[in-house]
Amino acid sequence: MRPWRSDPSDRRGYHHGNLKEALIEAARRFIAERGIGGFTLVDAARLVGVSPAALYRHFRGREALLEEVAERGFTELAARLARALRGPGTPLERFTRMGEAYLTFAEEEPGYYAAIFEARPVGPDGCKPAPAPRDRDAFELLVEALRTTFPDGFSAGVDPRFVALEVWALSHGIATLAAAGRLPTGPGLPTKHDLLRAGVVAMVHGATARAG
Repeated sequence: MRPWRSDPSDRRGYHHGNLKEALIEAARRFIAERGIGGFTLVDAARLVGVSPAALYRHFRGREALLEEVAERGFTELAARLARALRGPGTPLERFTRMGEAYLTFAEEEPGYYAAIFEARPVGPDGCKPAPAPRDRDAFELLVEALRTTFPDGFSAGVDPRFVALEVWALSHGIATLAAAGRLPTGPGLPTKHDLLRAGVVAMVHGATARAG
């Protein structure tokens, strides 16, 4: 990974107050290439081209930096999902595109995606764990999308939250397998997007089917 200090514009960016953004980008790059545990604050400082002490002007520590990356990632993911839901097509087509947008985000932004699910929130003191609203917010976004897409609801006794959990688990499982290179591919086998579409359709049809 090339140190940014070789580019004079990076140093100018720091002096203009962009060190925080540079650190977030450095962390995102490290996570994408090495995983959530693949770097230290010293690594981030070296990549940006500043002393480690300069980092503490913006972040209490490594976990605080990771949490900021996770928040940025979730904001981007939520925006992509919302755009997919506002697109053309039938309600089921729009909802299915949310899943496709989820898979595309995981592929295009592996640093953000890993941070969303692996970074641990920190409390005001920078040490103690704090509640993690991000996972709850992501779940509520999916539940609300289901309720908006299917205003008539599902079969008696089928809670939209249950369907949302199934869809989320399917999407995350496919994205994780694909990222790890463990999703079987080859002649006659579906792509990850085809697999997700088929799974979502099956789940929704099963939830909307009424006995008799």
